[in-house]
Amino acid sequence: MSLVSRFNIGNFVRACVIALALPFAALPLAQAQTMPPGAKQPSDFPRVKLTAGMYVIDAAVAANDADREQGLMYRTKLAPNEGMLFVFGENAVHCFWMKNTLIPLSIAFIRADGTVTDIDEMQAETENKNNHCPRNNGVYALEMPKGWFAAKGIKPGTQIKEGLPRAQ
Repeated sequence: MSLVSRFNIGNFVRACVIALALPFAALPLAQAQTMPPGAKQPSDFPRVKLTAGMYVIDAAVAANDADREQGLMYRTKLAPNEGMLFVFGENAVHCFWMKNTLIPLSIAFIRADGTVTDIDEMQAETENKNNHCPRNNGVYALEMPKGWFAAKGIKPGTQIKEGLPRAQ
């Protein structure tokens, strides 16, 4: 086999690899574009800065029924200290599931005084048959990237010291 033949085969192989990889490279963009009409864009949610120990959390706020229903659905990524704070109008057990949620999350359930009562790990795209319910009543829930609370040493009993909006 001549040098020219090896060069052409190499180009052919590279072209095939690129052709096969391109559809996968566009996958996150395609997932982000599956947001249905009328869904709120991530930048449209109000935001708060929460303090948990020495960590500052940039949290989008879901404080009404429509925002709580959408939550982090359709998102393909979160920044390392980014999450979503759910604010409820009643002190109760508030259950969550992961319908149309494309990334795995950790969730902390929080009392009105800012005390974390329960933490759970949630797999992406699970339906309401896989509910995540706290054992304790609360008025807030904070979703973060999966494993965030454990990695930061945040556990039940930890206080969210600053930034919690008033429960409605």
